Amino acid sequence: MKSTTSRRSIRMGDQIMRELATMLLEESMDPRLELVSISGVKLNKDLKIAKVFYTLSGDKERVANAQKAFEKATGFLRSGLGKRLKLKFVPELRFIYDEFLEEMVYGQQSETNLPDF
Repeated sequence: MKSTTSRRSIRMGDQIMRELATMLLEESMDPRLELVSISGVKLNKDLKIAKVFYTLSGDKERVANAQKAFEKATGFLRSGLGKRLKLKFVPELRFIYDEFLEEMVYGQQSETNLPDF
């Protein structure tokens, strides 16, 4: 997937991110999607595929459950985006767990770097 950094794709990605976050907060009934944050959206060059990055706290099982919930809710979220954004073509949504925050917080600290008390 070739991504682009055009103004249109950035604006559209930001708009998709805001609308998805609102839909998850207000309309989602799935308990597996509670406390999930949308951290970013990246569109490909022709704006047909949107990679939606999300974060949540918890173990790998919780992340796997959230991924399954997103796969199940993809149609609902995509149709909701179509209604809210009034786009001629709503991009295909691909949900990806964003490990960036976890790596920044926990990845740099190893047992040898911990202070002695």
